[in-house]
Amino acid sequence: MYDEHRRTGTEPRTARSPLRLRFALSVLFLPLFIAGTVLFALWSADSTPNDSPSDTALATVAGICAALALVAAVDLLIIVRRLRAERR
Repeated sequence: MYDEHRRTGTEPRTARSPLRLRFALSVLFLPLFIAGTVLFALWSADSTPNDSPSDTALATVAGICAALALVAAVDLLIIVRRLRAERR
C-alpha cells in the first residue's frame, strides 16, 4: 500500500531553498510589519469605542503585524546562519 507512493527521486536530500530571495523578502517586510504594528497600535489607542474600525479590530491587526514581524525576524536569523554556514 505504501510502496505505491514512495518517493524515488532525490528531492528531499538535495532540495535547496532560495536563501537570497528569502533574505531580500525578510529584509523588505520586517520593517514594514514593524511599522504596521506601531501604526495600528497607535491608531487603536487613539480611537474611541464609537469609531470605525473599532479599537479591538485595530489591536487585532496590530497583533497580526507583530506576529508576522516576529516570523520575518526569526526567518532572517535562520537565513543569515545558513548563508554563513554555506560560505564555510
